Amino acid sequence: MSTPHSSLARLAPAAGRLTLGLELPLDNDWGVERGRADRAAGRPFGVPDLTAQTRLARLADRLGFAALWLRDVPLYDPVAFGDAGSVFETFTHLGHLAAVTENVVLATGAIVLPLREPLLVAKAAATVDVLSGGRMLLGLASGDRPVEYPLFGRDFDGRGTAFREGVETLRAAWRPGPLQLPGRGLDADRRLEVLPRPVAPAGIPIAVAGGAQQTPAWIAEHADASLNYPRDLGALRLRLREWRELTGGAAGGTDGGTGGEKPYLTPMVLGLQEDPAAPARPIRLGLSTGREALIGHLGRMAELGVSHVSFNLRPNDRPVEELLHELAEYVLPHFPTPTAAAATSLH
Repeated sequence: MSTPHSSLARLAPAAGRLTLGLELPLDNDWGVERGRADRAAGRPFGVPDLTAQTRLARLADRLGFAALWLRDVPLYDPVAFGDAGSVFETFTHLGHLAAVTENVVLATGAIVLPLREPLLVAKAAATVDVLSGGRMLLGLASGDRPVEYPLFGRDFDGRGTAFREGVETLRAAWRPGPLQLPGRGLDADRRLEVLPRPVAPAGIPIAVAGGAQQTPAWIAEHADASLNYPRDLGALRLRLREWRELTGGAAGGTDGGTGGEKPYLTPMVLGLQEDPAAPARPIRLGLSTGREALIGHLGRMAELGVSHVSFNLRPNDRPVEELLHELAEYVLPHFPTPTAAAATSLH
């Protein structure tokens, strides 16, 4: 089956195949030793050291990871949330990453769409897509930090409606031909366009994060992929069964992914132990494990139908570069990233 989205095809190359990505920042600022050092130096928790981000992003690209994921945290809130995320403005950072990497998919996990103007999001995402040669994947969320909405002049309780309307606007902006927004009184005769156009005629693939204040059926119809929270294997099995039923299983779907269904993507907080044989144990939103148990766990996730896992490495005390090399040498060979040409041929 052909897919209109080469970036999504690289993350979800075929049924039963799983790829691996990384969530930025690439830092170990959640580690125990780092936490002690930060407290002693008076540095706030949740604000990573970004000095090595470019070098580590290039390294991840060379080592063969499938994607780099950026979060969207407009305001650092040390009182209620305590995490500054990727710190840099998301699309500005993506433009930089487009210039310093060659192969890795550039993804957002996820843009808080109700806080932004959808037409400007469409333009920013298309700009990154063109600059990167078609490597953009747009993860979208409705947001979960009430304090931000009035500061941006937005209604927190109305974010579900704003999200739906925003997705419709994105699709309209990327559609070939003049922009048409009938709900705003704009038809094709006015001949307005949002430039640049995305690389693929179908536009940029959209992954909806979590529930986004929508029904599962709406997400299955309007998203190209689901970007969902980590779950234990039992709960994951049930969630994937529902997702397959909603997206038509092996016989349905037209937006790329595993077989005919739309891809299911998930993040994982990873504490990678130095002992390769260390058993896996659950931690918040992920696993603490040696690489051998990690390989087994990822294999079971692939069997259930997960297409892509992105690692958050921040809880580790070991240097991030050391972790990347271990994952690349021992884990990535079991879950290789296809080349752009190979990903397209698999569909």
